[in-house]
Amino acid sequence: MTTATTGAEKRLEGGWFQRLAWTALVWGALGLLVWVPFLYVAIRRGRSSDWGAFAAFTLYEVVTLPWALITEDGDGDAFLGIAVIVTLLTATWMLLFAVFDKKAPAYAAGQPSYPYQQGYPYGR
Repeated sequence: MTTATTGAEKRLEGGWFQRLAWTALVWGALGLLVWVPFLYVAIRRGRSSDWGAFAAFTLYEVVTLPWALITEDGDGDAFLGIAVIVTLLTATWMLLFAVFDKKAPAYAAGQPSYPYQQGYPYGR
């Protein structure tokens, strides 16, 4: 007997501590591990947009690391610096506000959202 899946969307709720911890990892590693939180989200939730974000940040690493190694400027490459700052700010915004789902309501689906009222229902 096979069971059909309902196609229910997976949720990934994260509190502020978890969001700040992922952001601290990104900034603490100076952007070298910017892809790690997005891999975590993509594996846990599995949306195509999550895999797209992971692929984009992985591509960023694949391009900027060799670029930084072959740059021969003594003062550094200004465009590379701007790219790193913009990427870190984008990843921070996504981790703090866009990636994790908001907390689900405390009551279960199908139940009324108002509290149970005791007493005689006909107002006597």
